[in-house]
Amino acid sequence: MPPDPRQPGHAPTPPPPVLAAVAEAAARDAGGLDPDLLGDFLDAVWTAVLARRRLPAHRTARYRALGERAAGNGVALRALLDLYLSAAWRLWRLLPPVAAATDGTRATDGAPVDAGAVVDAGEVLLRASDDAVAALTEGYQLARRQLVRREESARREFVDDLLTGSSDLPGLLHRAQRYGLDLAAPHAVTVVRAGTPYTEGSTLLAGLERRLQGSAADADPLVATKDGALVVVFAAPDRDAVRDVLDRVRTVLGPPATTGWRAGVGRPGAGAGAVVQSYEQARRALDLAHRLDWSDPVADTADLVVHDVLLRDRTAARDLVRTLLDPLRDVRGGPEPYLATVEAYLAAGGNATETARRLHLSVRAVTYRLSRLRDLTGADPADASGRFALQAAVLAARALGWPDDDT
Repeated sequence: MPPDPRQPGHAPTPPPPVLAAVAEAAARDAGGLDPDLLGDFLDAVWTAVLARRRLPAHRTARYRALGERAAGNGVALRALLDLYLSAAWRLWRLLPPVAAATDGTRATDGAPVDAGAVVDAGEVLLRASDDAVAALTEGYQLARRQLVRREESARREFVDDLLTGSSDLPGLLHRAQRYGLDLAAPHAVTVVRAGTPYTEGSTLLAGLERRLQGSAADADPLVATKDGALVVVFAAPDRDAVRDVLDRVRTVLGPPATTGWRAGVGRPGAGAGAVVQSYEQARRALDLAHRLDWSDPVADTADLVVHDVLLRDRTAARDLVRTLLDPLRDVRGGPEPYLATVEAYLAAGGNATETARRLHLSVRAVTYRLSRLRDLTGADPADASGRFALQAAVLAARALGWPDDDT
């Protein structure tokens, strides 16, 4: 004989089609989620309410696992919570009324309903829902953190492989698409350093990435950090695209005096190998700009091509500097005043008066230095060949850090 649902301990259970209908309706409320994400939530809450007890630990553990599953499937947490809460309030409509009896029996049709018992039932329903949602959220957030850590690790590995070169070129090209990079098209790299090292997760990186979206480039930029520097890999189909990206970088970084930032830019090129070359060029440009005390905070490799040529054979560059400029070591005040005079004189187009104005000296002092320079080095700044030799030597000296760094 089947058990009497009116007896204590025998709570009436709705037929499966009814619970399935509640799950489907709740799934629609949540934007069309899979109702299977509810697991046994409806049956567990029904039993908990009629038995006046909280959800057991083994039940809540299931919802923690369902939260992890939802996170792995990319379900939004808001939609997931909506699914469970919608299921709870829809289930409340189906719960049988509770009679005024005190012996534990349930109300039958027409029996009076105890308002206090209804409140108790509602409290159990809310508490059971709260326990389930808390476990669900915990599992979801833990899974999301793990996913984020894995994603950060994968992104860090990709950046390192991209900038240092990877032997798995097909794999690198495939991974690049995940980050919005089409390496078959020309790309360039800019490297930025400041007084304080840049770190991953900085709001500056996120702000720069947003600012670069929709620039003249053909694809999304990759903004990352490496060795304390800020690195931007961006599509560079033409010079206008490069200028546009650099303008946006300047806007986000603000005045260089604030953080002391400087940037180097490499040449554009197609392919993963070109990105590595552009990155190395950007780093060299940044180093050269620092040595040369470059006036512009952004040093473009194209503007430093002469210095780059000089330093390709560092031995020859050192020989040029030592042969032509070493006599300046012994003069009073050292070589620097003479190097500065040559630079200003050449920048002024060989005009001694303009050179004096730029250096805040008298014309006589300038002409004296130029004469003394000719006597010491054997190169005449007023002569075309001497002027070229002195310019090359001074450029090499600045790039090599001479005379402070004479290695």
